[in-house]
Amino acid sequence: MIYITRATATAGALLAAAGLLAAGPARAAAGDTPTGNWLYLSVTKGDGRPGGARGGLLLCDPPLGHARAAEACAELGAAGGDIDRIPARNVFCPMIFAPVTLHARGLWDGRSVDFRQTYTSRCVMEARTGAVLAFDD
Repeated sequence: MIYITRATATAGALLAAAGLLAAGPARAAAGDTPTGNWLYLSVTKGDGRPGGARGGLLLCDPPLGHARAAEACAELGAAGGDIDRIPARNVFCPMIFAPVTLHARGLWDGRSVDFRQTYTSRCVMEARTGAVLAFDD
């Protein structure tokens, strides 16, 4: 009987510790909002419905988030944080319809940003967004 009581107490202590570990970072993360200019970028295949999304956080004070963060921040700065105002690159994209949706949300120059656009292909999206989505370079 003592063995069962100790096992139960040990299991309870482990569950309590696991609960504290799980709750601790969640509370800390909820209160940690980036300062300065930042965007959380996500790309999904299709029309942007959940599933298959990938993305990341682009910080611009200092530039962090991916290999071309400094270039992305400079392009966004020149466009006033408006992704639609980034000059399109002159590239040839194949005429294959494979839509992707970009969603960007964050803060730029003190104003809230919530941008969503569906492009006909990844090539078109990359031509229109410059270095902003260059996560893999």
